[in-house]
Amino acid sequence: MSHRRTLWLASALVLVLVALAAWQLWPRPQIIGATVVAGAVSTEGFARARPDVPVRLPADQAAHPEYQTEWWYFTGNLTSPENTGEQWGYQFTIFRRALTPAETERPSAWGSNQVYLAHLAITDGERGEHVATERFSRGGAGLAGAQAQPFLVWLEDGEVKEEAPGQWRLRTSQDGYALDLTLKPGKPAIVHGKNGYSQKGSDPGNASHYYSYTRLQTTGTLTRDSQAIPVEGLSWMDHEWSTSALEAGQIGWDWFSVQLDDGWDLMVFQLRRADGSVDRYSSGTLVDPDGKTFPLSAGDLSIRSEGSWRSPDGAAVYPDSWRIEIPKHDLTVSLNPLVADQEMRLSTRYWEGAAKAVGEHDGLAVQGRGYVEMTGYAASMEGKF
Repeated sequence: MSHRRTLWLASALVLVLVALAAWQLWPRPQIIGATVVAGAVSTEGFARARPDVPVRLPADQAAHPEYQTEWWYFTGNLTSPENTGEQWGYQFTIFRRALTPAETERPSAWGSNQVYLAHLAITDGERGEHVATERFSRGGAGLAGAQAQPFLVWLEDGEVKEEAPGQWRLRTSQDGYALDLTLKPGKPAIVHGKNGYSQKGSDPGNASHYYSYTRLQTTGTLTRDSQAIPVEGLSWMDHEWSTSALEAGQIGWDWFSVQLDDGWDLMVFQLRRADGSVDRYSSGTLVDPDGKTFPLSAGDLSIRSEGSWRSPDGAAVYPDSWRIEIPKHDLTVSLNPLVADQEMRLSTRYWEGAAKAVGEHDGLAVQGRGYVEMTGYAASMEGKF
């Protein structure tokens, strides 16, 4: 991909020049990690999530520029078939943020009202390391974007691309690590909430459209120190789009995905309020081995932490080691991080990392892998998502 790297470097220089020329014409963007917020941009004029608009695939794999915020999120837990003691977690996410509700006609292909951001993180369980990087681009001149058929989401030379029916290829690299993975859905896509409408607050517009592929069979290579290591495991994909999903008083969320060895998958999130309480709009979805879904409300869930971890500079204290109980489905899962420090110290700070799972389901012992995301501990997410 050396030619694409050269193009990226040239493009980066042009972007700087264009940005300087347009500095007085656009709101100055404040980059905040999980979203890209323009300082003077409100939510007025953007589409809001609606319960009467169901998720439709494959069309909804593409970008939704009429909504302010969107992401395509991939995580996975990998091992080496040659050395099962080697364990890795990865996160590759492409975010999109609209600066204005409508595109302005401009003569240049570089013109765009869309900003894209990519996060890449690798957790190396053998070394006890976590590396996190980010990259920004605009949605013009072919630098970043997303399309439905064939599915493709990309930012410069990082991409997830449909190479054959039912098969995607994920390729990205940065800071000495690279991924080249083949992803094959082991279950059909599932939607969260009502037909993919995931309510986050009392205002109907405080919601997102949300679907997942919860069990992606994964093979390929992870490159470390210029050595390509064969890997295999399971990945998870989320695609979510919204405008102003969080409402006043909601400062962040704790999100969990779990893939169990009995074939069941779980997604749960709890929204945290400024007074320390858990919001009643917290929810989740349990998925059986055949892909049948069971929606979960806040009353169905008990999520508690059994420890804590402090950032090296003391900027945030996060929960550590979690216990999830869902009595109505006779499920209890304990999650422990693969590496304690999986904090994303980027343009915003949050904790996102791989975890090991053990528990009991329907009276039988289970184990598995998962991913955990915790936001709003270093700074509130209110008004940013």
